[in-house]
Amino acid sequence: MNKRAIILLLDGVGVGELPDAHLYNDSGSNTICNLANITKDFKLPNLERLGLGNITGINPVSSPIGSYGKMAELSPGKDSTSGHWELMGVVLDQPFPVYTNGFPKEIIERFEKEIKRKILGNIAASGTEIIKELGEEHMKTGYPIVYTSADSVFQVAAHEEIISVPELYKMCETARKILTGKHAVSRVIARPFIGKPGNFTRTKHRKDYAIIPPIPTLLDIAKDSKYHVIAIGKVDELFALRGYTDSFHSVNNMECFDYTLKALDKYTNSIIFTNFIQFDMDWGHRNDCKSFYNGLKEFDTLLPEIVNKLKDNDILFITADHGNDPTTPSTDHSREYVPVLVYGKKIHRGFNLGIRKSFADLGQTVAEYLELPKLKYGNSFYKEIKI
Repeated sequence: MNKRAIILLLDGVGVGELPDAHLYNDSGSNTICNLANITKDFKLPNLERLGLGNITGINPVSSPIGSYGKMAELSPGKDSTSGHWELMGVVLDQPFPVYTNGFPKEIIERFEKEIKRKILGNIAASGTEIIKELGEEHMKTGYPIVYTSADSVFQVAAHEEIISVPELYKMCETARKILTGKHAVSRVIARPFIGKPGNFTRTKHRKDYAIIPPIPTLLDIAKDSKYHVIAIGKVDELFALRGYTDSFHSVNNMECFDYTLKALDKYTNSIIFTNFIQFDMDWGHRNDCKSFYNGLKEFDTLLPEIVNKLKDNDILFITADHGNDPTTPSTDHSREYVPVLVYGKKIHRGFNLGIRKSFADLGQTVAEYLELPKLKYGNSFYKEIKI
């Protein structure tokens, strides 16, 4: 029997603050509801038919065609890496380190010594703002810009005409080797940009260097069990380039949508895992409410193309990895519940999954459905939703 699990992850699309959100300065965050409250005629009809409105209270339907609920994050923090890992069965017992006051002197000095250049920045900042502020000095000196955020990231920005993309990648590989032990940040990120002072633009050559998961993920287990594991979007980098058989990397939602459609045509016996990054990267972090909603509408309009390609033994999951409420003053991720929408021809319609205790419940459900070894974390809801 050919079985497939299709996981569509809307990066940063949370559905309400977690009980401990105040510990992260995220009280009041609710990506979907707050966006709906400031948007005239907010409608996502296809997601709402699946049950999104029954999770959020925004445009609920009387008879959803999918099962629906929301999931809490057990891992501390609100990082993309920890969110993706937990969905695939890896729960952290301590957060990745963050450096809101910049990185320690010994880290920066070692980095400068190994790349044979000084650096600019070493502060927590918005990526677009820091290149606006320091981009001209960078072009004059040739010094890369190092910055972080409220997330566990060491980001290195450089103009592509000053420091080539391959050279920037080598710098990031150097930083990844340095940032271990107590300084093992979740990700080192290359942030190339182009343009002239006052008109800088980040390019699509961003690259993430994630830490390796501490235990095998669902993706590793599925690959070892001879399933096709298709990583689309940023999934490959968030799992440190492990656990997949084929990868289609992109930071553009519509490219990721096209890759997903092609994967559905090509692969049987598979997990197809797609990350739609623009909600987070381009709109959430920039508090761009209009573009965020337009992106949701675009995804919603195209969603039936995926649904129509589903075969009898396919299960579709739609979820997120954290929130990124564009309506709040913060430009960082928000500590939120994430939605879980489940649809398939052999899946109950309108079943309320309630509030799940961990993102890992999704991974455990996929493991049970695909008859894979049980994951260390998570409680499967497969028996609750299967017909």
